[in-house]
Amino acid sequence: MSNKFWGFLGIVIVLVGILICAWLTIQGGFLNKLQHNTPIISVPLSLIPPGTPAQGSSASSYTVVGPPTLGAAFVNHVLAQAHSPAQGTGQALYNLSKQYGIDDAYALAFFQHESQFGTTGVARVTQSLGNIRCTPGYHCLDGFRAYGSWQAGYQDWYALIRNLYVKQWHRRTVAAIIPLYAPSSDGNDPASYITAVEQAVTTWRREASAS
Repeated sequence: MSNKFWGFLGIVIVLVGILICAWLTIQGGFLNKLQHNTPIISVPLSLIPPGTPAQGSSASSYTVVGPPTLGAAFVNHVLAQAHSPAQGTGQALYNLSKQYGIDDAYALAFFQHESQFGTTGVARVTQSLGNIRCTPGYHCLDGFRAYGSWQAGYQDWYALIRNLYVKQWHRRTVAAIIPLYAPSSDGNDPASYITAVEQAVTTWRREASAS
């Protein structure tokens, strides 16, 4: 055979070798991702069914379901220190906590994060614990549900968390609830919100048990 043929065959062999090396490199990277549990495709939160646990949440971590852990007197103390217009309503927050089976520590933490206990924003007028978005059948102001009393606002928040988030959507932890309750698409920072609620609950429980 001619030298041209052997030269051509050598080039083909080199090219095939390069292609095989490239394929092995790609496969190795793909397998490495799988071994380290790195997601190949990120699924938007809006496409995740409500029953799907939020990333990083666990069934035992900051579960909102449970009896009150603060008590009426402690809640009244916190509201008074904050000069909240809802001062003196601690007993109502406590009673509703027992009624709905949602820990009062979380209700108070949401109240703090949403409006600094009713001292800022539209909550000063709507008397809303959680700045719940307006839906049909409610009296509303500036797109939020409005109530005739702070106690009515407390009850609606407890009912929302218990009946919708816990019973219907099976979301029991702060980490699972907040990304839907205060989504980033509305300009919120769910991660910071989660951290703030969990830190407040931890601090208040420690203070309440020491008092």
